[in-house]
Amino acid sequence: MKTILFLTGLLFSIGFSAQRILIVNGHLHPVVGQEITASLLEVVDGKITGIKNALSSTYNPKDWDTIIDATGQHIYPGFVAPNSTLGLTEIEAIRASNDYNEVGEFNPHIRAQIAYNAESKVVETVKTNGVLLVQSTPRGGSVSGTSSVMFMGGWNWEDATAKGDDGIHVNWPNTTYGGGWWAEPEPKSKNEQYTKELKELTNFFQLASTYANAKVIPFDQRLEAMKECFVGAKRVYIHANDAQQIIDVIAFVQEFKLPYPVLVGGDDVYLLGQRFIDADIPVMIQRLHRLPEHDEDPVDLPYRLPAMLAKMGVLFCLQNEGGMEAMNTRNLPFLAGTAMAYGLTEDQALEAITINSCKIMGIDQQFGSIELGKSATIFVSKGPALDMKTNQVTTVLLNGKIQTSMNFQEALYQKYKAKYKSDTTD
Repeated sequence: MKTILFLTGLLFSIGFSAQRILIVNGHLHPVVGQEITASLLEVVDGKITGIKNALSSTYNPKDWDTIIDATGQHIYPGFVAPNSTLGLTEIEAIRASNDYNEVGEFNPHIRAQIAYNAESKVVETVKTNGVLLVQSTPRGGSVSGTSSVMFMGGWNWEDATAKGDDGIHVNWPNTTYGGGWWAEPEPKSKNEQYTKELKELTNFFQLASTYANAKVIPFDQRLEAMKECFVGAKRVYIHANDAQQIIDVIAFVQEFKLPYPVLVGGDDVYLLGQRFIDADIPVMIQRLHRLPEHDEDPVDLPYRLPAMLAKMGVLFCLQNEGGMEAMNTRNLPFLAGTAMAYGLTEDQALEAITINSCKIMGIDQQFGSIELGKSATIFVSKGPALDMKTNQVTTVLLNGKIQTSMNFQEALYQKYKAKYKSDTTD
């Protein structure tokens, strides 16, 4: 009996005592607020409880379970990767490892959350570049399904969930077809079915709106998943790029009075000027490292687009949809670095992969910046994290839990470097 009581007490103390972590002397980039070149960052039970200047503050080592010396290093909030199949695919060439595209056109009830692979090796390689949150997003059809914001780690999908079912994803009908990649260019042609496809999408939303407002109606799983979109409990992420699409999106949003619409892509937003500013729709900008969409566009337009939207006053964030997007999510901080080289300030570039993403997805009260009371989802890097030469992550915290900062690729490198006594410098 005494043994049982002892074990019970031990489990209680382990499971419920606050974990106290102190990160000392790091260059703090809080995103919201002033940078501190030598900081004391206090974390208790997964939350940020203290942000102090190390030059004017002291601490007692006995008060802390873990003290991390970040002298000469940089502290950031975890970077956030919106609109990604990361966690839903492992090896694109192996169909059985892809779980992001369901059969059918209208699938709002499909939930990325329960398909998320918390033990993905790809997730592991992305996490060690400072990307600690991902909006796992389904693909395909007119309405792909419902995304969720997930931590880059956890025992299972429940443990990895930061925000479940944050919004549905709508693929706007294309106004044109054709075109080709740079080695095989083809002229584009008008999509003669555009009006018909748009009418089908509109009819589905009208049906969903009627269902949402009805008091007594037979249960429909697809329409049930849409109900929260009309009251603001879910975002509506509309994937569209060209000017005509965006004009029609604005009218669509106004027609259905969607409280939280988000434009995903938005190549031609800058062409609409005040019309788009007045619509007050945030944008998840398409991948920067690519060629422009139109033949007549300047070759560096994708790089300059973030600075152009910042000047317009549009709320935007960066995302990485495109070829091999899951594995290339590790490049998210370097997309921000490119945007910084083409007109954004460093603060604006950081905002575009942290707090702006969180504002757009409705999780900015918990994530996206280093502020009192927020989740301690943060990392420490040897140098500035937007530069691929200096982004070398040494410490990772997910919700206050210390994670390994080494992935299997680095482990293999170290293994064979030691075996063959390589003289290669780190």
